[in-house]
Amino acid sequence: MYLPGSPHRICYTQDYFRSALHEIAHWCVAGDARRQLEDYGYWYAPDGRNAEQQAQFASVEVLPQAYEALFCAACGHDFRVSLDNLKGDGGDERVFAEQVWARVEALLKQGVPERVERWCVALAGFYDRQDLPLSDALRQTFLLPL
Repeated sequence: MYLPGSPHRICYTQDYFRSALHEIAHWCVAGDARRQLEDYGYWYAPDGRNAEQQAQFASVEVLPQAYEALFCAACGHDFRVSLDNLKGDGGDERVFAEQVWARVEALLKQGVPERVERWCVALAGFYDRQDLPLSDALRQTFLLPL
């Protein structure tokens, strides 16, 4: 969750590395106006979403999860998509993973936004992975559902 203020804060699941990367991905998606709103002003229905709500959730999660996949690749951490609906209709995880992968490929082909690029460079440097091309790192870290 993102809380605007002075200072702005990103809250994530304690001791869960990917949760922090996921919230940073949402920060990268949000523009200046959305960064003034709690949780960037996004619609969110809690766990237990029905199929229609889950489809809406998945449609807005493709881009942040694509950014998260890039961040995971930059630091060498495994990435798996999250449908985030343990008590409801999660939808087809493989289809969602393919949508996220397609977005990642498009980003690499068209160019990654500046904020995302900065995070990738910083993470790769911190984790001493700057010599491994991001596209190669993704093939190692992007886990497809069985």
